[in-house]
Parts: sequence; C-alpha cells; structure tokens
Amino acid sequence: MLLPAEKNLRAAMARFAAARIDHEVLPTPDTSRMLRDSSHTLCVMTGTHTIKDALRAADAMLEQYRAGRSGITGADEALAA
Repeated sequence: MLLPAEKNLRAAMARFAAARIDHEVLPTPDTSRMLRDSSHTLCVMTGTHTIKDALRAADAMLEQYRAGRSGITGADEALAA
C-alpha cells in the first residue's frame, strides 16, 4: 500500500477531528455528512474499514514519518529497549 503524504494525512485527521467536535456539539445533517465524509477519507487513506482502525493506522503512519525523520528504525528502537 502506498503511504499518503504526511501533510495530507494530518489534514485529513484534522478535518475528522473538527467534524467530530462539530457533530457532538450540535448535530445537524451537515455535520453528520462531514463526519461521514471525513471518516471515509481516513479509511481510504489508511486502507481500513472502520474509523477506529483508520485512526490507529494513521497514528502508526505518523510514527513512521517521525522515525524516518530522526533516522530511527524499528531495530534501533528494539535495541534501545
């Protein structure tokens, strides 16, 4: 699976968070649609089927980006533990 660009993944997560907050504060058909659309986008970007799995996968992807920037690999982290 191709990884989405970090900035696109972060933007999608921010849209989901904003939609979720808006919908919880004042649920309307528009906020429901935005929540559904942003959830679907995250699922597609992460190759998952549920928003719970999408958020978990997005967090893992962001961790990969962080590790890549710092030069840390999974093997390095295992040795450090």
